[in-house]
Parts: sequence; structure tokens; C-alpha cells
Amino acid sequence: MLLHNHIPITPLPLRNPTRRRNAAISANFAVSDDSLSSRGFTFHRTIENLNLDHLNSVFAAVGFPRRDPDKIRLALEHTDALLWIEYEKTRRPVAFARATGDGVFNAIIWDVVVDPSFQGIGLGKAVMERLVTELLEKGINNIALYSEPRVLGFYRPLGFVADPDGIRGMVYSRKQKKK
Repeated sequence: MLLHNHIPITPLPLRNPTRRRNAAISANFAVSDDSLSSRGFTFHRTIENLNLDHLNSVFAAVGFPRRDPDKIRLALEHTDALLWIEYEKTRRPVAFARATGDGVFNAIIWDVVVDPSFQGIGLGKAVMERLVTELLEKGINNIALYSEPRVLGFYRPLGFVADPDGIRGMVYSRKQKKK
């Protein structure tokens, strides 16, 4: 996955961020915790019990390049917030997302994935809603993410928009020298 294929998108600004932050504690999610639990899914907010080889398999299944497990661990150790869903029958991760940032004003959401065998049942929405809520509860209101153009429609109903207020994101891209 090349960064220049990603489009930066950010959520719509909140009219009253303080009210939203306080209300987030009792947020109404599209898919409830009870509903997911009754179907055999468990939420986790730490890397404890997360098998990185299994996570890497989910990354590969959605088209991300395979990553060095040691580098995945290092990245996760430098992650401010993460959420993953385990399918209890297999004890494997089936959905994942994480956020990095300054811990005060800004966060970027990365690595939003759902195992293709489990797509379409609300796991991606469940992970995103809860991760965004956690960031808002911390008072972080400037939340961005990078997305493949083909899945922008997934993020729009969650409050994300492409290039709000004419802001244009940029990424560093070092051209490889031709041999």
C-alpha cells in the first residue's frame, strides 16, 4: 500500500465539543457491546493477548503488505489508543484500528482492518465508533485518518469528510532512484 494512494480525511468539526465529549460516555453505538458479545466477539484495548502473526494475517488479507512482527510491536507500543475485536471461537483478531498523536489536540487513525470473512456485520463500524469516542473523551477533537479511495464511503457516515475547509493534506514521498 503506497501512501500516495491514500486520501487524508478528517471528521466534521463538532459544534459543541465539550458537550459531545461528556455525552460520549453514554454513546449509542450502531452495534451494541451486548450484541457483539452474544455473537462471540470480545473488545480489547491493549496489546495483551494480541497475536501479532494473526494480526499480520488480517493486514495481508485486506491488501496491506506483510509487516515485520517486531516492527508491529514497536508501532503498537507507540500507539496512543487501539481497539481490536477477537472472535472467541478462534481466539484470533478479526477487526483492528489504532490512533497515534500528541495526546492532547491531534490524532491520526491508522490500520483500520476487518478480516474479509467478517466484513459486512458491523465490526469496522464498531471499532471506529469506539475509537473515535475514546479520542473525543480525551478531549482530542482534531482526528484524521488515511484511507484508500475505494472505502471513503465507509467513513462518511461516521462523520469523516475529505479535505474540509479546503485543507489539503500532504505526505512525504521519496522517489526511488532508477537503476
